[in-house]
Amino acid sequence: MILPRVTLAAGLLAATAASAHETAGRHGGRVTDAGTFHVELVARGETVDVFLSDEGQRPIPAAGFKGTAILVVGGKPTRVPLEPADGNRLTGKAATALGAGPRGAVQLTGPDGGTASGTFH
Repeated sequence: MILPRVTLAAGLLAATAASAHETAGRHGGRVTDAGTFHVELVARGETVDVFLSDEGQRPIPAAGFKGTAILVVGGKPTRVPLEPADGNRLTGKAATALGAGPRGAVQLTGPDGGTASGTFH
């Protein structure tokens, strides 16, 4: 009886801690942790831009990275493939407008094959 309550409490604390890491970014988006990276999600119209930085907020070149943004649009998940662009930016186009602050996740694969993901609430 106590174990389910402890598990529920731990889950709620983890969810609260995860959303507490989301902050405002340099490019007008929201920043969250994705493994050892910080990712900033900027959605404008159908365009999704994800900016990569390290723990010290220094830009990480996007060359060699690939990713997917899985965002909720109209209550349904929308997958947007992301490809490297200039500097520390990955970009992609959705089929429909996403709105300014979509919820969802960004999944990344680095040049070394390692993966990371960040969640946006």
